[in-house]
Amino acid sequence: VQLVESGGGLVQAGGSLRLSCAASGTIFSRDDMGWYRQAPGKQRELVATITSGGTTNYADSVKGRFTIWRDNAKDTVYLQMNSLEAEDTAVYYCNLVEHLGRRIGPVDYWGQGIEVTVSS
Repeated sequence: VQLVESGGGLVQAGGSLRLSCAASGTIFSRDDMGWYRQAPGKQRELVATITSGGTTNYADSVKGRFTIWRDNAKDTVYLQMNSLEAEDTAVYYCNLVEHLGRRIGPVDYWGQGIEVTVSS
């Protein structure tokens, strides 16, 4: 499984960015996907997730500002980030959870990470 992230960069506070994560080597429609982030000196934290069935979950800090969705035809998950704040500055990681049955269980894969910098 490979995950390739794109769309990060530098943006002013109040601006928007869209992150993309293209997956390969998996049956994408069966996988749960998510975005996590890690700010300097902090632990990695959940930003948003979306199940194979389309159910979404968001961290309280991004609710109402970020939107996650997936395009199974393109094997890609997206994260639209609006009203960005300096506190959103972090390396963002794409996560894929592949469900391989009861015997093996879920297997996690991670992208290489992409930087998002919000200037205040």
